[in-house]
Amino acid sequence: MTFKNITIAGSGVLGSQIAFQTAFHGYSVTLYDITDAALAKAKTTLLQLSKAFKTDLNATEAQLEATFANLKYSSNLTQAVKNADLLIEAIPENPKIKIDFYQKLAAVAPQKTIFATNSSTLLPSEFAAATGRPAQFVALHFANEIWKHNTAEIMGHAGTSTEVFEQTVAFAKSIGMLALPLHKEQPGYILNTLLVPLLNAATSLLVNQVADVQTIDKTWMAATGAPMGPFGILDVVGITTAYNINLMAAKTSNDPVKIKTVAYLKENFIDTHKLGVATSEGFYKYPNPAYKDKDFLKK
Repeated sequence: MTFKNITIAGSGVLGSQIAFQTAFHGYSVTLYDITDAALAKAKTTLLQLSKAFKTDLNATEAQLEATFANLKYSSNLTQAVKNADLLIEAIPENPKIKIDFYQKLAAVAPQKTIFATNSSTLLPSEFAAATGRPAQFVALHFANEIWKHNTAEIMGHAGTSTEVFEQTVAFAKSIGMLALPLHKEQPGYILNTLLVPLLNAATSLLVNQVADVQTIDKTWMAATGAPMGPFGILDVVGITTAYNINLMAAKTSNDPVKIKTVAYLKENFIDTHKLGVATSEGFYKYPNPAYKDKDFLKK
């Protein structure tokens, strides 16, 4: 099957990016979220993304006009998926929310529709039964700022059909992604298997008062040559995502460090709505975070 109509479920940070990237590459895209207010907020995000595409990719006005022409919006799930060849789910990293969504989706999506989850940490096998079409279900994971960090990890589960897997790989390539197929299920895929231990170690150093945010980031940046440290990365990923991941880990493992981290993130960031780049403040203030200062590593 050749994909033409793509639905993105979830208009948050990554959902909006996936929608814009897909529309930029010529697909007809419907961005779905549960409220019109969420979609209105997403439209503002998409305008900001158009500026980033112009700056970072030298996108022309004609390309951006075509991109917006390819985008539609809906808060009605039935309408949003009525013509979908592929639905990419980018909703909160919470198993109960995802299962509930897939059960509702299965009841209204056309039989042809392939489902893909952009989950960062959860396995497709956890939701395969809820989709009602396990053979047509796969994970398709994007890194944040996908127009620059253009990785797309494709991971099936034991019941994913070979054809669906290969179609998903081909789709990822068609929207400018570096397609990275995994041969078996792996929690965290490739990227987060490498990245999450770094972020966990950084937050542990912080909440245990070993060092402050900037010192930890300076250490990583100076020692490895990385353009940002773990707290800069957390701001880009979104502190809500980090909070949800740590909350699930705290509930399942009863790890005192995780419990302490959850409390710290809730008190200092979630409750104060300092959620990272998306809200202009997290561990740093944006658009000019301290780690981008040319003298950051000299101070």
